[in-house]
Formats: sequence, structure tokens, C-alpha cells
Amino acid sequence: MLIKVCGMRVAQNIRDVSALGVDWLGLVFCPKSPRFVTQIASRGGLIPDYNSLDGETPQLGVSHLLMPRNNHPLRVGVFMDDMPQNIVTRVFNFNLDIVQLHGEESPVMIDNLRHTLDPDIRPGFKIAKTIFIESKEDFDQCAVYEDVVDYFVFHNKCAQAGGSGEKFDWSLLSHYDGKIPFLLSGGIGPEDVEAIKSIQHPMMLGVDINSKFEIEPGLKDVEKIRDFVDRLRE
Repeated sequence: MLIKVCGMRVAQNIRDVSALGVDWLGLVFCPKSPRFVTQIASRGGLIPDYNSLDGETPQLGVSHLLMPRNNHPLRVGVFMDDMPQNIVTRVFNFNLDIVQLHGEESPVMIDNLRHTLDPDIRPGFKIAKTIFIESKEDFDQCAVYEDVVDYFVFHNKCAQAGGSGEKFDWSLLSHYDGKIPFLLSGGIGPEDVEAIKSIQHPMMLGVDINSKFEIEPGLKDVEKIRDFVDRLRE
């Protein structure tokens, strides 16, 4: 079961969560989110604002982002209706492995983004598309994206850029009959381990956790995640 921890900001917290054996770490680039990871201007252009990854010790942010990638989680950048050039810049600056598109991005835009990044800038990078679920009819949206994305993220409908702490009705997953693997997202908490294990869907890849595992926005409770990971994988 793949586990993505989204909304990471603090460098030492990133290290600690990475050591738990999670698979993906999500960095949120949606300005309206309290977990927003920023960039700053320099003579060389826009670069990561490492203060936004660790408010007290910027060097920790630098060292984490430049450390070797072997045995470390993949980095997912979460974007919402952003300009393609902004996404490309962040993929390069933050060395992202996966782009998760959380807005109303069109299939044409997504296809163009892939061809811009792969192979010249980030060979082999992947794209995930968030699909907001409230009823079984919402899965109909998946068909138009099947040829341009690698993963879906099924999330509850909400007004904010993720981290709402709310679920959709997971029984609706039985209505998804697409060919693209998906992550279950939205309101997942420590109490949901058995319910997650009971889901028998051939295309379910894993889960995406966020606000139910936080001490404050952007700062994760490492022990709570450790317990969740251990119980989910036992």
C-alpha cells in the first residue's frame, strides 16, 4: 500500500517522516493553502525559499533538497490552476518527481506540460490529477484524462486547496472502472486503517494523508504517522 504524506514544509519534519518508509511526500504550491511552499527571487531567477521549508534553520531545507535521492520518498508538487511555466520552474528547482494537478486543468494543458518536461527537463516524471468526488457521476470526469495522466487522486469536494479533513463516501469507489491507478484522499485519519484495508479495488494504489496527522498546518505528527504506517502495512 503506497502512502503519500502531503503538506510538508519543515525540513527536519520532512527528514523524520521520510525515515518512516512512506513513499511520496507532497509539497503544496497553492498560494491559498496554509501549507504553501514559496519561492524567492535571485539573480539566477526564482529559487526555493528554504525559509518556508524550515522557518528557523534555512540550511536544513537546502541540505534536504540536495541530498541523494536513493531510498528517499518521491517528491510530489501539488498545483491548482497554475501557469505551466510556474509548474516547470518548480519541478526544476525542487527536483519534483510527480506533479499533482488539483484544479480544473485541461487534458490539452496536461499533455503540453508533459512534453515540455519530459525528456528535456525531468525525464520520466509522472502526473497525477485530482478528481473531486461527491457522487458516482463524478467518476465520469476520469475518461477525458486517461490518456494524459499516470494517477488519479480521488478527493472529497471542498472549497479549499486540500487539507479539509473531510471524506467522501468510500463505497462510491466501486463505480470507478477506469484503467488508471488511484490514491484515496481526503480526511483520512489514524482511525481509518481497518476501513482502508477493507477496500478491495484492483486500481487502488494507496492513500494520501494530510491534516488528520498534523500538529499544525505543515507540521506532521511523526509518531502518529509511524503508528498509521505500521498498522496499515502489518
